[in-house]
Amino acid sequence: MHLILFLIFAGCCLAGAINLLVQTHPINSALSLVVVMVSLAVLYLLLGAEFLAAAQIIVYSGAIMVLFVFVVMLLNAGREERTLGSRAARVIGLPAVVVLLAVLVTTILHIQGLGAATLRQGITPTQELSRVLFHELLLPFEVTSVLVLIAILGAVALAQQEGSKPDGEERILAK
Repeated sequence: MHLILFLIFAGCCLAGAINLLVQTHPINSALSLVVVMVSLAVLYLLLGAEFLAAAQIIVYSGAIMVLFVFVVMLLNAGREERTLGSRAARVIGLPAVVVLLAVLVTTILHIQGLGAATLRQGITPTQELSRVLFHELLLPFEVTSVLVLIAILGAVALAQQEGSKPDGEERILAK
């Protein structure tokens, strides 16, 4: 049963990732990324990592995606022109995809006992994990949150163009 659920949600994860790359509208891409993150959370549940699954849903699918959609809407990203892509991407990308698929096929064919995942004896409880995160790794945790805040402020600063007025001011001046 675990193998069937794994295959279903791994397929959902791959389909969401491919859809993320194919979409032209940023909001649709963000929704595809939510599908990927929720599928990963289910895969974490299948591995017995309930805390990671809950953190995946709350932190990534919830908070980060809301910030991402907010920044996309703040930037007012319109439709982009469709291009055929760069020549370098076609020259390097196609052989890279072929090599990656060959490695994946070779790995899958040589794996013994596909789907036989086992849990280790020493499962770390949530209390121990939170102690490590909020005591021993507090500085990197806080630095990461400050970097995310700086990135959001940078996106807001880039969204504002010098000399442009909000829509309401232009309408008032036009009348």
